[in-house]
Amino acid sequence: MISTTIKEATKDEHQMLEVEVIKRLKAIRSDADYAALLQYFYNYFSSIEKVITPFITNEVLADYEQRRNSRYIKDDIQNLGEALNENNSVGLPVITSPLQAMAALSVMEGSIMGGKIIVQMLAKNGITKGTSFFEGYGAETGNMWSTFTAALNNQYQQEGDEKIASDTANQTFACFRALFQQN
Repeated sequence: MISTTIKEATKDEHQMLEVEVIKRLKAIRSDADYAALLQYFYNYFSSIEKVITPFITNEVLADYEQRRNSRYIKDDIQNLGEALNENNSVGLPVITSPLQAMAALSVMEGSIMGGKIIVQMLAKNGITKGTSFFEGYGAETGNMWSTFTAALNNQYQQEGDEKIASDTANQTFACFRALFQQN
């Protein structure tokens, strides 16, 4: 299954991105610090959404419009009382097909799985608002992930698709990590 292949093939890139995010999470001491972290997420997610959305039709992922997206991050930043600072110079993976779009989206959707832990880390530092993005789908998170992985697995059509999907997911992780390393 393509979802399993992606998970296994992206372990290293996933872990390197996770190190960057956790380092920044541990440094948060105020709403402004947290909003600064959310800016990275907003700039990356909003940029990547622009390149994947044309490829994710209802036939590819019927509930795409109901999924968590950069709008939630924008709302969280504003709920923290901070201004949105858009950065359009974000490196992105090359997306030219529904398969690649879904592989990139797997990185974004996968981030909800760790969202509960992020919310707990923030709460330990007194950050309790502006967490709607990381709260994911609440009680429906498991079902939403299952629906997504089924749609992703349906993208497998021919030999080589798993490599294309894994390469795209790795690029998605690497580009996001590079954004954190710019500052």
